[in-house]
Amino acid sequence: MMHPDSLSLARYRLPLETSLPVGKQRIEQRSGLIIKACCGDEEHFVEVAPLSGLDANGEPLLGFSRESLTEVTEAALALMPALAAKELKLSQAADACQYPSLAWGLSLLDAKLKGQLPQRWPAFETIPLIYHREEEPLALLQQRLAALPDTVLRAKIKVAQTSMEQELRLIHGVLAAKPHLKLRLDANQGFEYQQAVDFCACLPKASIEYIEEPCRRADDNPALFKATGIRYALDETLLQSEFVPDCNDFASGLTALVLKPMLLGSLTRLQTLIEQAEA
Repeated sequence: MMHPDSLSLARYRLPLETSLPVGKQRIEQRSGLIIKACCGDEEHFVEVAPLSGLDANGEPLLGFSRESLTEVTEAALALMPALAAKELKLSQAADACQYPSLAWGLSLLDAKLKGQLPQRWPAFETIPLIYHREEEPLALLQQRLAALPDTVLRAKIKVAQTSMEQELRLIHGVLAAKPHLKLRLDANQGFEYQQAVDFCACLPKASIEYIEEPCRRADDNPALFKATGIRYALDETLLQSEFVPDCNDFASGLTALVLKPMLLGSLTRLQTLIEQAEA
């Protein structure tokens, strides 16, 4: 079992090329930490980036990471001496950490040092996020759609953010430009049940793979599937520590779990959810 000879911490702030939708808010930059571990001649890096802070309008981000980057930085700095002195193992620190983003980073670093990650990764499918950028002429959005290669088979679209009319127009416009696409919609729990029913009733159902977190109350999602036939995925619901998927959920319309390591925590927690989903 390998233990790092030294650990160091660096903070970064990166501006985004264009503002990015995060729920109903938008962000213009990403900030986080890089933890570097040196072990002999090898260097390993992990990123720790809680999705918190302020949005593009200076308002606090809601509904994502519960910890701030400052809290995570202070916790990481407090752990460094014991980790560097080999008084504390990375796996122990990850399991005991109360901040999911830092627990993820520490457990990932531990897996890298132990050589537990795959040496070869499968080919990943590109699934672009399609949205109308602020103050962007419609012609530019159409150009971006036209530029999508035919090898892109799926796309994601945020909904429950603006008016139903605008969002349905965008969905139908995307499919008019690229009729072969299958769409994954993401409502971030933005609809009341009846709003979700009305929205789904206007969708081209054959082109919709699923809608992510459609209803404000997760208990309404199975009823939405029963009423409309459109399957759903879970994301924010997974942050509830008591949530456990079971076989009956699939019959009720659940078709995917969206796993976000920075929000969920350690590799152990992720592996548990993966095994439950596969079962």
